[in-house]
Amino acid sequence: MSSFDGIAREMLTWFDEKNTAREESLQLCRAAIRSCSAAIRSVHRGQLEESEKFMAEAQATLTRVRALLKDHPDVHYAGFYDDAEQEYAEARNVYSIVVDHEILTPERTGVGFVNYLSGLGDVTGELRRHILDIIRKGEPEVGEYYLETMEEIFYLLMLFDYPDAITRGLRRKSDLARSMIERTRGDLTNAIEMGKVETSLRGLEDKLKESGLGV
Repeated sequence: MSSFDGIAREMLTWFDEKNTAREESLQLCRAAIRSCSAAIRSVHRGQLEESEKFMAEAQATLTRVRALLKDHPDVHYAGFYDDAEQEYAEARNVYSIVVDHEILTPERTGVGFVNYLSGLGDVTGELRRHILDIIRKGEPEVGEYYLETMEEIFYLLMLFDYPDAITRGLRRKSDLARSMIERTRGDLTNAIEMGKVETSLRGLEDKLKESGLGV
């Protein structure tokens, strides 16, 4: 029985360490996701310093998770860490596209290829939101760049036509991106045309006033 006691102690220690690493990593990944969401909200509000602070927090948190799970690859690939990396890739690219008009590479975001592409797929939704904000401000022409960027992202995603077992749901995100692009193109086109009509009406009104025919 003593030999079994020794085996049990060794295995219990191993499971305790793994469980502790999992629980701590899970909490940290949730915190990283919250930081990334806050970073994206800050970009939409124009609070860029706040966004940078939240992204730095998320990066530091993910670094801690990688260290915790270094000896536990099965936990590392359980899914929750991938979710956090995807959110981080999304936040970094939303900031870069809106502020610097640049899509970051996987190397610059520091995440794996699959998580990078998945995060990039989610960027299209945030760009649609940004375009709608621009339309409300009465500057629809500015939104054309972001629509073109959405299309570039979609064409990139479509290159990776692999089974879901490899890309982990990327095809679904590609389909969602296509739908959002079509809706956004319609919204943007209507806003631009409406702006042209309003400009023409104002020009006509000014001419009538100058001629003394206006009210």
